[in-house]
Amino acid sequence: MKIFNSTQTFDYPWDHVSAANWQKYPNEVSTHVVAVDVLRREFDPESQKLVTERLITCKQPIPSWLSFIVGGDNKSFIREISTVDRLTKTVVMRSCNMTMCKLLKVYETVTYTQDPLDLNKTKFEQTAEITAYASLRRLCDRIEDWSVERFGQNASKGKQGFDSVLKHLDEQWNGLASKTTSLLGEVNDKTTEVLKEVNEKTSVVLKEVNEKTNVVLKEVNEKTSIVLKEVNELASEIWKEGN
Repeated sequence: MKIFNSTQTFDYPWDHVSAANWQKYPNEVSTHVVAVDVLRREFDPESQKLVTERLITCKQPIPSWLSFIVGGDNKSFIREISTVDRLTKTVVMRSCNMTMCKLLKVYETVTYTQDPLDLNKTKFEQTAEITAYASLRRLCDRIEDWSVERFGQNASKGKQGFDSVLKHLDEQWNGLASKTTSLLGEVNDKTTEVLKEVNEKTSVVLKEVNEKTNVVLKEVNEKTSIVLKEVNELASEIWKEGN
């Protein structure tokens, strides 16, 4: 058995990386991945974990000596089960090959975790256990060595491809954030303008109401004075007649 290890750092926060992970393929660098199909997806609201099962189809040339053993088909299938933990900010992806599994077994584990020293970065760790099953030890070693070499090549391409995907999505997110800020600014300006117009119209209306109220009160006071005068005169006449 041979072991392949790879560690990398992405200069993006975990939230961005974990979201972009679902759009990692296809990309212009990792052309060996030709299809990704979701077979099952479950979310547990209590644990805040998302479990996804996918079938990954790869198409990559294989050496002629290996093609002679397994046949001429260069298409392979991989079963992957991933768990996204929002509470611990961790993505764990475990996969195993379904093609050539009687000759070669590959168990791969990929982990994305938030960098504890820099929250704007994400740590990537990849481990693959590669075991060949053949009657000749020399043939097993050759198959395992080839698999490790291929993992190294694909890991390098995968980093470049994912970086391009992250950059593209980051530009989209920044563009959306910029448009949102601009839109909120326009809404704020419009709201301020409308409130100003409302205040001006309210002031005009209140002024008109005040003026009309003063006129009405003046008329009421004048009529009240007349009525009181007439009442007083009538009261005086009644008092004189009584005396």
